[in-house]
Amino acid sequence: QVQLVESGGGLVQPGESLRLSCVASGFTFSSYTMRWVRQAPGKGLEWVADIKNLDDQTWPGGRTNYGDSVKGRFTISRDNAKNTVYLQMSSLKPEDTAVYYCKAGATYWGQGTQVTVSS
Repeated sequence: QVQLVESGGGLVQPGESLRLSCVASGFTFSSYTMRWVRQAPGKGLEWVADIKNLDDQTWPGGRTNYGDSVKGRFTISRDNAKNTVYLQMSSLKPEDTAVYYCKAGATYWGQGTQVTVSS
């Protein structure tokens, strides 16, 4: 059974940092591009970042890619030995408040973890 389980969300103040984790099971993790997407209250889904799989040697845009709103503040990484993808978030802003989901390819989704940035 495929599972993606996110963790690490919470309430932080502007300027602080958080690291989200997503542990995958039930599929060949290393073969999938992994993505983080988010949904702010009352808004649609927004792509945050992705990291390519090891098998995809065609990385015209680089192995990692970021949305403009998070570029320079967020870092995506993965540990294939642990079937885990991370999202290190720094210099958080109130507009980063959202439910963050990890996604494997175009197929699998996690249940989401809430991130709230507020003073």
